[in-house]
Amino acid sequence: MSRYVVSLGGNALGNNAEEQKVLVSNVAKYIVKLMKDGHEVVIVHGNGPQVGMINNAFTDAKSVPDMPFPECGAMSQGYIGFHLQNALQNELKAQGVKRNVATVVTQVVVDKNDPLFQNPSKPVGGFMSKEEAEKVAKEKGWTVKEDAGRGYRRVVPSPLPIDIEEKEVISQLVKSGNVVICAGGGGIPVIKEGNKLEGVAAVIDKDYASALVAELVGADYLVILTAIDNVCINYKQPNEIKLEKVSLNEIKEYLKGDYFAKGSMYPKVNACVKFLTRCPGKKAIIAALENAAKAFEEKSGTIIK
Repeated sequence: MSRYVVSLGGNALGNNAEEQKVLVSNVAKYIVKLMKDGHEVVIVHGNGPQVGMINNAFTDAKSVPDMPFPECGAMSQGYIGFHLQNALQNELKAQGVKRNVATVVTQVVVDKNDPLFQNPSKPVGGFMSKEEAEKVAKEKGWTVKEDAGRGYRRVVPSPLPIDIEEKEVISQLVKSGNVVICAGGGGIPVIKEGNKLEGVAAVIDKDYASALVAELVGADYLVILTAIDNVCINYKQPNEIKLEKVSLNEIKEYLKGDYFAKGSMYPKVNACVKFLTRCPGKKAIIAALENAAKAFEEKSGTIIK
């Protein structure tokens, strides 16, 4: 029996609630097969598109106050967790497997002095004209930046996770044989102010959060499911090299070069490196969502050990 932390990308969950239901029902089949084989599973998911939709809805609804960003993250954890939980419960019953499923609304601690707070870079919400952006920045104190020629958007920091407030609850649930969904969207970012935790307007990268979850629950595997089946060197270039099985030392050398896009593959590879460096002897896999079943058996994706 092994313990898996499975990280699902927010972009892989569809563009709306109905699409998401269909996609998670397919993912549930792969994950329940793991459980049927006796393994333990913890699920972390992204929320980039979803938290943006929630944020937009409150911003556009002029008749109601804006919702603080940490609360938007909590809402996304709730409804994505519900869809995953529901799909897993239905599939567990269909396959005759007796396991409980729990979604934990998760606060992830970040350092208030993290230098990444000084350089907000994560776009959230809708597009604005330059005039609208300047107005809202003045009125609400937002940081706004031009986004790839498409207009201006609010940007928030993306600090690194350092601890998980609910880690003991999550560990106890896993050890009791439950399937746990946690740290959705990278978790709700909180900082410590004395003896209190306070939510902050930020987005934690879910791959780094997944690596931290994997470390804290003693996972044997960290599996990051994404849109492509392998990590590649010189991606989409004539000299592209597909990585299938690679050592930790080798992937560390690739990280030193400019081989991986900072906004997509780099954090996935770096998260795997962080997990394997802290937890020697474990394995990390990056694979396409549709090939999850094979990836769990180490027959697909990029396997790092």
